[in-house]
Amino acid sequence: MNNTEAWHKLFETGSLKNLEGLLDKNAVFLSPLVFKPQVGRKLTAMYLKNAHEMFFANGNQSFTYVREIHSDTDSMLEFTCEVDGVLINGVDIIKWNGEGRIQEFKVMIRPNKAIEKVKEKMTALLSNMSTLDKLKMKAAITVDSLKK
Repeated sequence: MNNTEAWHKLFETGSLKNLEGLLDKNAVFLSPLVFKPQVGRKLTAMYLKNAHEMFFANGNQSFTYVREIHSDTDSMLEFTCEVDGVLINGVDIIKWNGEGRIQEFKVMIRPNKAIEKVKEKMTALLSNMSTLDKLKMKAAITVDSLKK
């Protein structure tokens, strides 16, 4: 069941506290920067929250979805954004499960300069996580994997 409206509401309001409720417990995040798929609700939420923070940092309002293609189980959302003077063009490819939760979230970005900028910003965000937050994340991922 396609639930794109719920995704847009979360992203547009910037209130991502309900993000995990929109993710399947076995959600998979496929990053343009990391080869290995990131599996699990907590890990997928972490990447999506950090991406949101990166795109909207310092009041940046340039992020916009410019084209969408939908079916009952899939959505392709093309976006543009400018970060530090670099124009980013990307696509979010979302696979929905039968309950309207995100089962898979794949991000593709172009051009190469944009990929480099996103890598720089995401690396900074992830490296700024406190040790306590990293331990909480690791524990949450472990608990999620035990529930399978």
